Amino acid sequence: MTFQISITIKILNYIKPIKLTLGRVLIGCSGWSYPDKAENGGWTKAFYPDTKTKRLSYYSQYFNTAEIDSTFYEKFYKYMTKDIFFRMAKSTPEDFQFSVKVPETVTHKQRLNVQQGATSSLEDFLDKISPLKKAKKLGAILIQLPPSFTVKEFSNTEAFMDRLPKGYEYALEFRHPSWETEGPWDMLKHYNIATVMTDSPPSDNLQFLSKITVTANHAFIRWHGRNAKYRYNYLYSKEELKPWIDKTKQIESEATIVRGYFNNHYGAKAIVNAFQFREVLGENLSANLRDVYMKTQDYLSENLM
Repeated sequence: MTFQISITIKILNYIKPIKLTLGRVLIGCSGWSYPDKAENGGWTKAFYPDTKTKRLSYYSQYFNTAEIDSTFYEKFYKYMTKDIFFRMAKSTPEDFQFSVKVPETVTHKQRLNVQQGATSSLEDFLDKISPLKKAKKLGAILIQLPPSFTVKEFSNTEAFMDRLPKGYEYALEFRHPSWETEGPWDMLKHYNIATVMTDSPPSDNLQFLSKITVTANHAFIRWHGRNAKYRYNYLYSKEELKPWIDKTKQIESEATIVRGYFNNHYGAKAIVNAFQFREVLGENLSANLRDVYMKTQDYLSENLM
């Protein structure tokens, strides 16, 4: 009862109007560095011509945004330097954007607990990726909570949000069904943090995150695939993507920018769905883009389906 009263009080404190204007939509993939052949889960042959292809430079010829997930994993992140992000910025077109996932140290180990150093760890992370911000190529900062992170940790989340460094666009991804209540949305609106809307396996019980939920002047969508066991090895059909077309158009009318990423990366399936979604959304794909789209789709049909 005390917890429910606390949530109600927070809702009343957080209700603030947000002025939103018509925006634009950026569609890309979660990651791009998948060097194996498509048959082994990578993108070579299906999307990348060969193993010698400079993957980021090639990818950015066809997409104007990407999500960096490798920063999440400590085994990779600890070896990353500012120079890596400087080179990422140099390797991509002027209008390219990177959305970057916060390290697992912040979300999974320190669990957003400021008393355990979560804020300091986040500040170190933002400093490391600062070359992207200086180059004006930084999209959203993705904060993905662990599945075990429930609404009972609301207070830790609130304290963490209250100490977030200014000047960034943050997006928060809930992964436990207990967050399906009003309190979290009003908290995110208060801090202008985007709710990450997702499409995920039914067994996750996160269908509420597939609803249109705009909590900031920017929006964030992730398509994870729908397989319960091998979720990333999933190719969405046009029929499955169709409901997201109307949703995305509605979200676009309420946010200055919508960033969407296909995380079903296994075997370049994300590439096919990202192209497909862009086209159905109304983008007139150039002949070059269409050729690559068709080539990737044909390769998957002939070798993986």
